[in-house]
Amino acid sequence: MTDTLSPAAVTTLFLAAFVATLVLRLWLAARQASHVGRHADAVPAQFAGRISLEAHRKAAAYTVAKTRWGMVAAMADGALLLLLTLGGGLAALDRLWGGMLSGHAYGLALIFSVLAIQSVADLPFALYRQFVIEERFGFNRMTLGLFFSDFAKQSLLAGAIGVPVLLAVLWLMGNLGSLWWLYVWIFWCVFSLSIHFIYPTWIAPLFNKFSPLGEGEMKTRIEALLSRCGFRSSGLFVMDGSKRSSHGNAYFTGFGNNKRIVFFDTLLERLAPAEVEAVLAHELGHFRRRHVVKHIALSFLLSLFFLWLLGVLIETPGFFAGLGVAGGNTALALVLFFLVIPVFTFPFHPLTSYLSRRHEFEADAYAAENAGADDLVRALVKLYQDNAATLTPDPLHSLFYDSHPPAAQRIEHLHRLRPA
Repeated sequence: MTDTLSPAAVTTLFLAAFVATLVLRLWLAARQASHVGRHADAVPAQFAGRISLEAHRKAAAYTVAKTRWGMVAAMADGALLLLLTLGGGLAALDRLWGGMLSGHAYGLALIFSVLAIQSVADLPFALYRQFVIEERFGFNRMTLGLFFSDFAKQSLLAGAIGVPVLLAVLWLMGNLGSLWWLYVWIFWCVFSLSIHFIYPTWIAPLFNKFSPLGEGEMKTRIEALLSRCGFRSSGLFVMDGSKRSSHGNAYFTGFGNNKRIVFFDTLLERLAPAEVEAVLAHELGHFRRRHVVKHIALSFLLSLFFLWLLGVLIETPGFFAGLGVAGGNTALALVLFFLVIPVFTFPFHPLTSYLSRRHEFEADAYAAENAGADDLVRALVKLYQDNAATLTPDPLHSLFYDSHPPAAQRIEHLHRLRPA
């Protein structure tokens, strides 16, 4: 492979994958906008009498607006990728930092400068999504001050965590021979598990306030459910999600004995205790069916494959020259690889989406068994309406992008699970 992969072959392969992926993304988005728009004037039969035509039309308009803006963002992302690679941007950064720094200092400067360019380039798109689209449809509760405060915190956190992690990765790549990819993978697995463990108590509170769930019917029902299901957590918490958005959600976070159950305050304001119990039973279903463990195991297997692949490419001169840089080193290889790999992996999205949707059906079945299918249906209908989730997604777009089953399929599945 190292002998046959010439710079011209790398360039041709990259451009072919780039064009195919961009065209596919834009085509799928156009299908989604057209399909949702065509079905905006009729509420699907499964939701008749539950969701008003006005709410259905709002969800359609919201979906179309997000999808069309996503098309603009995809084209901008593509243009930036070409500028950084074949356009010579990365080569210019290599010359800049290579002339001033050496060793790991050069590597850190190169990697963080690319990350900074990507973050700054995405800022206008993030601002438009938050303060135009979300604002237009009544979901935004974030101020500009909070937006930039979050941005600053995220940047500082990325630096505080990223610097030692990248230093370790660059050292392993440069000092452990041809099997460096295996040692980097072991390090990455340990680091990822550590982040899962510390996130609830050390990272999440930097951005949101978490308060213990108060006494009352809600807490009583939830504690009874946890007892029935044999689930132990380090606490039940309410998150102040309303300071950023009116969207509602609930989730598990943490790992091992540091698991937390978190409810958005917006969710608790909208759902009845029995409906919250059903939503939590669904989340418990993910735990009981070992979906989190399976997801982590799959991500570790994929990361092992991609690190091995990078180990092959880093020894291939054509990999660097074919993507716009004259020479190669470990930092350049890392940047190039993670810049270009998404254009090759996008066609495989339906596989991961399928696995995720299958897990959602399994978690729904667990909820129907341990809480009640009808309560979960009522909760989902409220969430679909409150979050303006489209009830009529394009099937092919959903196949690629949706981690959850389409609303109509999910409700139909739950109806089949009701006791006879």
